[in-house]
Order: sequence, then C-alpha cells, then structure tokens
Amino acid sequence: MKTIPIRVAWLGEQDCRDCVIRGSALFAGLQEVDFGALHQPIEDIALQPSSVLYRIGERGRTVFTLRHGLIKLVKYLPDGNQRIVRLLQHSDTLGLEALLNQPYPHDAIALTHCEICTIPVSLVERLSREQSRLCQELMTRWQRALAEADRWLAEFSTGTARQRVARLLLWLTEATPGQPVPLFGREDLGAMLGLTTETVSRTIAELRRTGLIQEASHHQLTLDQLELHRIAEGII
Repeated sequence: MKTIPIRVAWLGEQDCRDCVIRGSALFAGLQEVDFGALHQPIEDIALQPSSVLYRIGERGRTVFTLRHGLIKLVKYLPDGNQRIVRLLQHSDTLGLEALLNQPYPHDAIALTHCEICTIPVSLVERLSREQSRLCQELMTRWQRALAEADRWLAEFSTGTARQRVARLLLWLTEATPGQPVPLFGREDLGAMLGLTTETVSRTIAELRRTGLIQEASHHQLTLDQLELHRIAEGII
C-alpha cells in the first residue's frame, strides 16, 4: 500500500471558518476572533483507498481531522493477521497520541476516498494553553474515542456472525441516515468483526437472499433497518 506524503499531497491552507464540518471539527469551539491566531498552516490532503496516513510506531507531530470518507485503524496479531479495531468517519479526530509525544498505536489506512485536515501539534498545544474551549473539545474527543473503542469491543466482537454484520451495517447508517452504506471487501469485514472471510461471505449472501440488504450501486447497499435491528438485538 502506497503512502502519500503529507508534503507531496499538500493542497494549500484550509479555511476553517468556512469548513463544511465546522460545527463538529476539532476547532468547533473557537470563535471568529480566534482564527486571527492561526498562523501555522492547516494542510488539506486527499487519500485514495488503501493509502496509508500513518504507520504503527511512528512518532508524528500532527493530529488529523477527517472531513470526508472512512479510515480504518489496524493492529496486527502475532500470526500476521490484521484486526481492524475501529473505523473513523467524517469529523472524527485521529492521531491524538501525538499530543502526548507517543507513537501512533495503529496503522491508519483509507477505506474510501478521504479528505483530511492535518493540524500541527505545536498549534494545538498553543491554542490549548490560550483557549479553554479547545481544551474541553480535546477532552471530549478523547472520551469519544474511548467510548467508541468500548462499543467496538462489545458490539462487533460478540454475538453470532449475523448479529455482528447487522450491527456494523447499522453503525454505518448513523453518519448518513437514510443513505446507502458502503460494502467493504470480505477481508476487511472479517478483520472488523473477528470472523473468517468465508463466514462473512456466507452471512452477506444470506442477507442478500432474504432481501435485508440490496445493492444500490457499485459497493453501496440499501438496508432493511428494522429487520437488521431485530437481528442485531437477537430477536430473530
């Protein structure tokens, strides 16, 4: 998988005031007057599917806000198999470990086309000292990341294969209610849910046969959410 260096992918300074996810991005708490202090560039990069944002063990001086797309956080088991420990969606912040001068604990890899803001740690540190609103937002994001990690462990690593697949598909609808959801490769789905590729393939095929998922377009699915909720909760 090819890594796209940030400097090579540089597209110019991002105008945070006009950002389409302004209300939910890392700097959501800042006011108009605060933007006069942003002298360091917040760079805007694009990643294609399978491109690497950062590798496990790297020590970066950058945190990231995901404006569009999906990124998987990957760890590797002793036998070399990968486990996707979490997915990140639009407005999520990743790489917060850099604020503690810690190495990144995962590979961060684009699952879809992604648009990302790269924010220098030095800028976040300075604004944190000067703006209590940003400190509060950072704490909120740490807590959100922990809650999502707990949810992945509880919902996507337990239960039958049908329950796990149903829960993941329903989770994907939360970001864009009423819209089709992406269908990932069977290997990625298995790595997210702790299932074999064969088990994932059989489960997806069964849900297709029963009409609970239907292909809306290339790698996009529409869902029977009511019935998937019943599966996820173990009712059927």
